[in-house]
Formats: sequence, structure tokens, C-alpha cells
Amino acid sequence: MVKKAVLIGINYPGTEGELRGCVNDVKRMHRCLVDRFGFSEENITELIDTDKSKIQPTGKNIRQALSELVGSANPGDVLFVHYSGHGVRLPPETGEDDDTGFDECIVPCDMNNITDDEIREIVDKVPEDCSITIVSDSCHSGGLIDATKEQIGESTKKAGKAVKTIEEIEQEERRNGVHVVNRSLSLESMINMLKQETRKDDIEVGSIRRSLLHAFGEDASPKVQETEGLKAVTKKQVVRKKDKGILLSGCQTDQTSGDVRTKGQAYGAFSDAIQIILDETKGKKITNKELVLGVRELLEYEWYPQQPGLYCSDSNADAPFIC
Repeated sequence: MVKKAVLIGINYPGTEGELRGCVNDVKRMHRCLVDRFGFSEENITELIDTDKSKIQPTGKNIRQALSELVGSANPGDVLFVHYSGHGVRLPPETGEDDDTGFDECIVPCDMNNITDDEIREIVDKVPEDCSITIVSDSCHSGGLIDATKEQIGESTKKAGKAVKTIEEIEQEERRNGVHVVNRSLSLESMINMLKQETRKDDIEVGSIRRSLLHAFGEDASPKVQETEGLKAVTKKQVVRKKDKGILLSGCQTDQTSGDVRTKGQAYGAFSDAIQIILDETKGKKITNKELVLGVRELLEYEWYPQQPGLYCSDSNADAPFIC
């Protein structure tokens, strides 16, 4: 059995969507994988955008890293992915269907978005007798593995939004010097950042996918390539005897995840809560369900509005986190 991981942290420095805690989340998870779960350094791939000597988390590089992670796996291997960065929801443009009505995406540093459909395709390539755990500390991360059973959460039930938003909490108080911003990109901000990245000024709502194709060509999302020409795309319902994907999401599809800044430190509220709960177990095994429920309780106690979710098969819900 080999344990392999891909860790992605994107702070988007110098942009209107700049975050502070994402790379810190990755560094912290890296140490956790080595110290607690016995991962070897050579089997952990990091993609971060605050150090130009490291692999940059572009859309192309993230796709390649995930493809290599799954493509090199053998039955019995342990696969793990941690993503900290922006999330975005793209509304339908070409008549495609989705269980949440949107494409949930993670946002690489070059804006070459990776959709929930792509994550699903990657998960489906995982070998038998092998699973892949994905932690996504990003906005709209619920349901990021398309068509996965919702064990904890309300995303596919199209529930209403949380009672309080991060913005409302900010207006109420700064909580002992804690500053919280969300890890969500509005369509307007995403378009502005895409314009900055591609130096094209003719990008607008309603033609985002076409603009992504023109900007990134064959490196764009396969769905983006498929929808060029306004072809309708209908998702195929695939019967899976055992879904090999395990998603721990920082929030529901219609919620935002917090990027927290306090006393010179920055981190994701979800990533931080995971580490706190793991520390409390003192090395004992904890199931995916127990971890998500513990994180939910902790974030609710701290008055964060986000509600983490768990998406996986019944057997994987009760399986130990990671290994």
C-alpha cells in the first residue's frame, strides 16, 4: 500500500480576489499527513502560488497532478487531495442539467476553472479497492464530486441559505481582532481576474465558457470544450456499485467558506477546525462522518455560518478519515 497526496493552496496574490490562509492550510496539512498518517515526503505533491520555485496551481498543472495521482495508483493505495482556494458557481449557459443547477468549480491561479464534472471523471478512474479523499476548503464546495451521495449536508436538497452570512458576522463584530473574508468569487470578480490573466476585455456573463476555451484551448475544461458551439450537454447517470470518492466540503453549494486572519495568522476556518478535531483525538482513528460532525459543531460554536458536508458511499462514511 502506498499513500499519495496532492495539496493545492492558492492565495491569488496581487488580485482583487487575494486570500491569505490557503497556502498555510496546505503547509499544515502536509505536516499532518507526514506526522500523523505516515505519508512519505516524496509522495506528496504541492501546488502553491506564493513561491515561484514551486509548481504553480494553474488549471493545466492541477489537472495533470490529479491525473498522475490517480493514474499511478494501484489497488489498496491511499489517495488524498486537499484544496484551499476560491470556489465559484457557474450558471448554465447551454441547457445542461446538474443536480444543484450550477457547475461548482475550483478556481486555479490562472482562472482556468475545474468543474465538478471533471472531479467526478477523476474519481471514476480510481482503481478498484482504492478510494480517494478530497478535502475542499472553498466556497460552494458541497457536491464538488458530481453525483455523489450526500451523507451530511443540504446541497442537493436545495435548502435555503444559512441564517447568517460571513458579511453579516463582519458587520456585527470583529470577534477579538479576527477578520473573516469569504473564499467565494463573484462572477464579476472572476471575469475581472480572467481579463487580467488573459488581457482580453470582451469577457462577459453568458459567454464565460467560450471565453475560457478561447483563452486556454485544449488546456481548458473538457466540458468547456464540449459546450463550444452551444451544444447541449446532458449529464449521464452512471450506476456505480461502489463510489470511490469521499468529499469533505467546507460548506454547502450555496454557502461561503471563511478565510480567517488574526494576530498575524491566516487560515481557512474549515481546515483549521479539521486540525483541531484531529488533535483532540490524540492519534485515535476517527471516521469521516465523526470528523465532519465534529467540525460542524466546532464552527457552529465559533459562530461561523458555513456548514461542512460529507459526500460518499455509506461504507466510506463510516470508514476512518484518510487511513
